[in-house]
Amino acid sequence: MQREDLINGVRDTLARSGFTVSKPLNMRSISFDIVARRDRSILLVKILTNVDAFSKDNADEIKTLADAIGASMLLVGERSGAGDIEEGIVYSRFNVPIVCYKTLSDLLTENVPPLIFAAPGGLYVKMDHEMLRHLRESKNISLGTLAEVAGVSRRTIQMYEQGMGAMIEAALRLEEFLDSPIVMPVDPLSYKPEGIEPKELDLGKCDPFTQEVFRVLTQVGYSIRPTHKCPFEALTMGGDVLILTGVGLDDSKVKEKARVVHDISTVTGKESVIFVERVRSRQSVEGTALIGRNELKGIDESKKLRRLVVERSECDEGH
Repeated sequence: MQREDLINGVRDTLARSGFTVSKPLNMRSISFDIVARRDRSILLVKILTNVDAFSKDNADEIKTLADAIGASMLLVGERSGAGDIEEGIVYSRFNVPIVCYKTLSDLLTENVPPLIFAAPGGLYVKMDHEMLRHLRESKNISLGTLAEVAGVSRRTIQMYEQGMGAMIEAALRLEEFLDSPIVMPVDPLSYKPEGIEPKELDLGKCDPFTQEVFRVLTQVGYSIRPTHKCPFEALTMGGDVLILTGVGLDDSKVKEKARVVHDISTVTGKESVIFVERVRSRQSVEGTALIGRNELKGIDESKKLRRLVVERSECDEGH
């Protein structure tokens, strides 16, 4: 399957499952291809035929964005250097979950979740560790007996009861012996980043106009999370406010950037703005607010920026 077909298949499957889905970004070197939302759940999805192309920089960027907007993240692919991405198994690369298209489709359209996850050393399953301990204690079964049944040590049984994954064969032996289902499905749509340390803003690596924009935003109380593999340059954050922030240095590309950023902001429920050298005939494009260099100098408090962004976005929608 060609990557474009894979992207369209993933979008269609998500849409048929009740997700609002962004248009495919069709941009090189970005950390995600589509954004989807269902109720309060937001999902960032990267789609590759060969998942080995997913770099650590891609992973760090998608984690930063997912952390900022409260999203989960998913990589959909067909193969890696080790072979095909097999059905019914959740893999991982840089702690970002990976599934093949069929696994995602089975989960969303057939309500058949994967049961197996890959980790160093082989394939594993998750067990209901509380149920495992309850069954052992209620049936008055010793740790040693369960260890003998599963073919593992007593310490391993204790770790199972604390939530550690189990090799498939060991888990099946325990289920059969206890005569109760204890293997739990794996939810690849629930992975959220942990322990994220966003990159510090380094103005020295920015062009003069971007430096000016970021300085003003910082001075009025916002924090800036720079992005490098996104269709916008930064996440502007303060309190419960998050603005997808672009800097338009090339007028010919502002409209396309505005369309992409607005599409993402609509799906995620966030606001969007692009700072440009000059605001010409319109104060917003494709639903994304535009703020010019001269106006930037007059922004002396965070509320003023937020008000401009909201007013101009709404004006464009009304227009």
